[in-house]
Amino acid sequence: MSAFSPNTADAHSTSSKNGWSTRRLAITAFFCALSFVMTFIKIPIFPPAPYLTFDPSGIVSFVAAYVFGPAMGVLVCVITWVVRTLFSFNPYGHIMAILATVTLIVPAVLVYRRSPDTKGLIGGMVLGTVISVAACVVGNIIITPLYTSASVSDVIAMIVPVLIPFNLLKAVISCIVTALVRKPVNGAIGS
Repeated sequence: MSAFSPNTADAHSTSSKNGWSTRRLAITAFFCALSFVMTFIKIPIFPPAPYLTFDPSGIVSFVAAYVFGPAMGVLVCVITWVVRTLFSFNPYGHIMAILATVTLIVPAVLVYRRSPDTKGLIGGMVLGTVISVAACVVGNIIITPLYTSASVSDVIAMIVPVLIPFNLLKAVISCIVTALVRKPVNGAIGS
């Protein structure tokens, strides 16, 4: 039975039936620490808006969600950005980072757990991407005017030329990298 099968009771599951072992706590702490370090990497991926950058911390949360379940992915994401706020007080940007990551990883992993094959993997990632991009657009309309001089109408004007392509590109990068590394990571943790 595959370690990614929803019916598999593996050694690093986060189900309450298995409890929290010292090993699982250590692995979770590792995921959180790695995700936190990744928040400091800022990659401009969208030339029309170089001020918008991609950080790979969401990939770590995404992999944690595939290996341990969606709740663990959310936990890694939230802990990462709460701790990051202590180093760089930007609660609005950090709320957006949590929103983008959680709305991508939860639907993707839930679909995959219902259909643990390539079709489920791709379908889940497509659904997660659509939900994440939509959530980021709505989130920007609400949150951006709170901490910048941009008005709601300014943000709405950026939806098609900036917000949709940037967030789509971010989600696609996260999905591709996660799809490539999830099995090797699961194998390393399970061994």
